[in-house]
Amino acid sequence: MRTDPSTLPQRVLVVCTRRIGDVLLATPLIRSIHRAWPQADIDALVFSGTADILSGNPDLARVIAVPERSSWQGRLCELHRLWNTYDLAFSCIPSDRARIYGWAGGRRHFGMLAAGESASKRWLLSAATPFDNLDIHTVSMNLKLADLAGIARRSEVVPPAAGGGLPTAIYPPFAVLHPYPKFAYKMWTEEGWSALARALQERGLQVVLTASNQSNEVACCERIAMNSGALSQAGRLSLPQTADLLQRAALFIGTDTAVTHLAAASGTPTVALFGPSNPVKWGPWPQGWGGEQSPWARVGSGRQGNVYLLQGLGDCVPCRLEGCDRHVGSLSRCLQEVPARRVIDASLSMLTTHVAPNGSAS
Repeated sequence: MRTDPSTLPQRVLVVCTRRIGDVLLATPLIRSIHRAWPQADIDALVFSGTADILSGNPDLARVIAVPERSSWQGRLCELHRLWNTYDLAFSCIPSDRARIYGWAGGRRHFGMLAAGESASKRWLLSAATPFDNLDIHTVSMNLKLADLAGIARRSEVVPPAAGGGLPTAIYPPFAVLHPYPKFAYKMWTEEGWSALARALQERGLQVVLTASNQSNEVACCERIAMNSGALSQAGRLSLPQTADLLQRAALFIGTDTAVTHLAAASGTPTVALFGPSNPVKWGPWPQGWGGEQSPWARVGSGRQGNVYLLQGLGDCVPCRLEGCDRHVGSLSRCLQEVPARRVIDASLSMLTTHVAPNGSAS
């Protein structure tokens, strides 16, 4: 029986008003929608500071960027521009703001409800799936919205694209290190990064350091470069340019950051350093991983596909808290005490062993 094209959605909105990594991990849902309804124009609504992660995304017609903070008058203007514009909307975040955008924009609206949320919030949604922040990976959680819509899941995380070449100072083979996460509680030590950079250079790799243009991140990379001979590109590359760089890298090492998710999605051999964060929920999604279950266990290091997840040691890991002092500026002993030799060995193993998607060795 053939589907009447007039009944298929022509305009679809996907709302993901959170951080860069959250937006990147919504791209499998966007791809699922595009493959199910290729006739539809799909727009993504995100915060202004995260829009670059969708640059060049082939599944999107438009990216709508809104300020993370705005006046109530500004919010009303945003809702007015969205009002009843879309046949269908998906909100990937279980927040009031995301749900209100989806409710305003879509004639039908699918979203998530967290445990304990009042039943009154259900009226913003045509259909809802329970939000699980513990046992379901973020990619799989987003794809539950595809299930609500009755469309097939596509699990590819789609990196942005700048379409440029390598900066002239970079030459293959090279490794990319991303030492500075957004929050201190996800950090490893500068001494460890310097030792890792020296070890990789001894194996014939150029080592390139990446970071945002924030002054503390740039300064950290400059210190590591001075102590190791690595090349710092901190603050010089956009997210799309960083994605292009990662696709050409022989190896990537980083902490729990959006750039680590980018490296994994690009197929680059990736070592991810994890401490307090829950790998089941936030571990990098290996390129080609097609299972509904998370690639990662909650406790323990291991390798799946092109990703080696190296977890800090301790009975408390992962505590899922913000550092040992319980705030984003505090450090985490489980990461601070990881010896450089452990990271070096994991990194060298990813250089010498190719592992196929879903963990089978080849």
